[in-house]
Amino acid sequence: MDFEKIISEYKTTTCVMSVEKYEDGGYGNIRIVAGNKAHCEEMEKVMHRPFIPDSPYEEYLPQNNNFEDFCYRCAILGQPLHTYVPLPQMGLWLAIFLLPLQSDKENVGYCIYSYDVSPEADAEQRADISVENSSAVLKTCVKLRSSDNKRETFAEVMEDIRQICDSDDCCIMLTDHEKKSCSSLCEAIRPGCNIQPIEAYISEGSYEFTQTWDAVIGDSTCLIIKDEHDWDWLRSVHPVWAESLIANKIKSIVLFPLKYNNVLLGYLWAINFNVEDTVKIKETLELTTFFVASEIANYQLLDRLEIMGSIDSLTGVKNRNKMNSMIDDIVSGKISMPSPYAVVFADLNGLKNVNDVHGHSDGDRILKSAAEILKKTFPESDVFRAGGDEFMVIATGLDEATLENRKNQVKELAAAVKDLYFAIGSHLANDNNEILQAMRMADQGMYSDKKEYYANHPDRRRR
Repeated sequence: MDFEKIISEYKTTTCVMSVEKYEDGGYGNIRIVAGNKAHCEEMEKVMHRPFIPDSPYEEYLPQNNNFEDFCYRCAILGQPLHTYVPLPQMGLWLAIFLLPLQSDKENVGYCIYSYDVSPEADAEQRADISVENSSAVLKTCVKLRSSDNKRETFAEVMEDIRQICDSDDCCIMLTDHEKKSCSSLCEAIRPGCNIQPIEAYISEGSYEFTQTWDAVIGDSTCLIIKDEHDWDWLRSVHPVWAESLIANKIKSIVLFPLKYNNVLLGYLWAINFNVEDTVKIKETLELTTFFVASEIANYQLLDRLEIMGSIDSLTGVKNRNKMNSMIDDIVSGKISMPSPYAVVFADLNGLKNVNDVHGHSDGDRILKSAAEILKKTFPESDVFRAGGDEFMVIATGLDEATLENRKNQVKELAAAVKDLYFAIGSHLANDNNEILQAMRMADQGMYSDKKEYYANHPDRRRR
């Protein structure tokens, strides 16, 4: 067959690929048997050496399991295919067109491979997918952008993706690179299947294990394991992971890294999916994960901003803004308080003297220690830094005797910290309407305790 003649009329960069077919339905060597002028020039520019016909494809193109699967589907199964993928190792984008060719050999299939390389992503090409798949992606985008409850919406999207993939399990696992930990954002499991939720597998070493996945995915946009050929490959590159998946009765898996601005946020995967729809699933998820990653980044940013707006940066307890917001919610009935609940005011005696004599760094040390003691003593409660050297605690489930014991415990723990002296007042309330009165009474109790302290230690009185 005169392949050079066939592709000589192609203006785009084009070559002919051959795929060796095995009797068991698998495939072997994949080669570039011929290339047109544009292909030869491109190879010489990239590889700095002439293109040699009938060479193994990996001598000129990045070795990639998903690309091999596309070549097999086109050359052996006769499927025309198109995809648009990034080449992260080269900082480029690649538009791929594969057309099957008639073969004159029983054990070899051929296809025409045309491709176009660009330095920037083309929005139109990224969106150039089938009507069915684009509808699924659009549905995902609308859900993510139109909901106030992001966690519930992510869970709905996972179920949608699970149904698209016809999989047993679909999950988003987030990776926190600062804390070196993993967590499940959302998961959808097929009713009646024996798949355990991801929380059952997340452990102390999970983060380190996920760090090995990047090397396995390599230059691909995703990892797809769907048949014995793929499993053999995974065993060769990551035997521990392969055996772990097999031990948990996983027959197929598609795994996409979720990246936003080149930062890895986590992974999305579908387990035991319909392998007959592999191309459709890959095409749909390639675009879907782009939008999902963007929404996760926004969700995390808003979460960080909310934390920054509600947490005191020095002590790590909740700040005055959060305290005022909670009090407003209690007064309005938005938060229903159980009966009884306690309001505790705790002020630091002598902090001004410490700042004046030893400096504000020593004063900051005392404030941090005070916050830690309050969090330790009232672990089930909301602790706020009301401002300056004053803290407030809203505690539930305490009777009068327990509350007094907790206050004594605070002072006992403070005694072990240099220059840390608490003045504490508290009051028990029975319903939401009593919150403001309880605050006044707790504040009065605190100042009575402070007055007694300075009467006994006049040298520590504020100057």
